Amino acid sequence: MPITTTSSPARKLLDQVRDKIRFKHYSLSTENTYVSWIKQYILFNGKRYPAEIGAAEVEAFLTYLATERHVSSSTQNQALSAILFLYREVLALDLPWLDGFERSKKPRRLPVVLTQLEVQALLREAASAPEPVGLIIKLLYGTGMRLMEAVRLRIKDVELARREIIVRDGKGGKDRITMLPDSLVEAMRLQLALRRQWHEQDVVLGKVNVWLPDALAVKYPNAAKEWGWQYVFAARNYSIDPRSKAERRHHVEEKQVQRYVKKAALAAGIAKPTSPHTLRHSFATHVLQAGYDIRTVQELLGHSDVATTMIYTHVLNKGGRGVVSPLDAL
Repeated sequence: MPITTTSSPARKLLDQVRDKIRFKHYSLSTENTYVSWIKQYILFNGKRYPAEIGAAEVEAFLTYLATERHVSSSTQNQALSAILFLYREVLALDLPWLDGFERSKKPRRLPVVLTQLEVQALLREAASAPEPVGLIIKLLYGTGMRLMEAVRLRIKDVELARREIIVRDGKGGKDRITMLPDSLVEAMRLQLALRRQWHEQDVVLGKVNVWLPDALAVKYPNAAKEWGWQYVFAARNYSIDPRSKAERRHHVEEKQVQRYVKKAALAAGIAKPTSPHTLRHSFATHVLQAGYDIRTVQELLGHSDVATTMIYTHVLNKGGRGVVSPLDAL
């Protein structure tokens, strides 16, 4: 149901939010998240126009999220980011109280890491997943890629001969290079051969245009039809782009990978909470265990600060910082 406010502008506020997000080239997931939080914020305040309310109402909403809905600190910070985007970017209000909100401190937790035996067991169970989901799961552990980096992988960024993958526009907008495991080269070759067949079919049906970020689509107007820009892990069926309304082949849905990782972990009897990101944590820890230096791991993971990578050294320590318990000395 559309939101109308007591002082509604000519265009609905949420439409203005979407327009601004697309103007700034934010992702569709960010758009949906911000719109959802802003809608909840407006409804919480009785549909009053946001420009007519202020710091007290924002604080009340954030308090409600923490005390009534018991959201995590990261979720609360996400809601705050959406509200600040509304005031600063959409309403263009430069209000002194906007800078007064402190973000909730995220508790420092050690990452969940699987042992190599647990990874082996998980991958055995994941072998029953439909392709290319099974291959994606292996790549997550074998390369250290994030889930969205893997499902958004483009043909041109896979180098079979050099055994490397170029990760484009990773977290923070950075590119990096990671390895392509020798054991997955043949599987990737078969996946690319299948994609070539699908691509030729898409050309015949006139549904070959793949999604490109707005800036690239303008700079390279024919790139969306080219083989190199197609997704490696494309969906089997066509779908409607929610923004352009064009019917085309999108990448494999990330939730499908998440489901099969969880299913494989349960089948393997792994008690630890396991997600696709757990495989990235396990990759980093096992590479460090193999004797590679922290800077190498930092580059493979795409961390801006080595301090972020250092957390895996804590996981490596046996017991409490590698200290032998006095009980064992008796």
